[in-house]
Amino acid sequence: MHKTTPLLSAAALAIALLLPLGAQAGDVFVIANANVTLSADEIREVFVGDKQTAAGTKLSPMDNSAAQADFLAKVIKVDAAKYASIWAKKGFREGINPPPVRASDLEVIAAVKSTPGAVGYVSKASADVKVLQKY
Repeated sequence: MHKTTPLLSAAALAIALLLPLGAQAGDVFVIANANVTLSADEIREVFVGDKQTAAGTKLSPMDNSAAQADFLAKVIKVDAAKYASIWAKKGFREGINPPPVRASDLEVIAAVKSTPGAVGYVSKASADVKVLQKY
C-alpha cells in the first residue's frame, strides 16, 4: 500500500499541473440561437442551472467537450469536478438535468442554430450563429 501512495501523488500532481495549461489555451465564444440575448452574468447562471428562461423562451444550454476546460475556467470559474457537483445537487434538489455534451465546435454550432433557446460555447467564432460573449 505504501508503494502506490507516491505513484498516486505523482499522478495527481501531473494532472493538477496539466489542467491549468489546458484551461488557458484559447478563446471561448459563447454562442446562442438568434432568439436569445443574455448578459455575461446571465450566461454563468444558465450554465449552473440558475436561469432557465429568457424573454419567455426556455433556454437549452449545451456543453462542448472540446472547449469545456477553457469554458469552466474562464466563464464559470470552477473545475470539472466542481461543475459536476453543482449539477448533481441541481438534479437532486430541483430535478433538472445538466446540459447535454456535444463533441465539437461544429456539433455545438449545428445544435445552437437548429434549437430555439439554445446556448453553447465554441473555441472559434462562426458567422452562422450569434456570439453573445468572448472570453
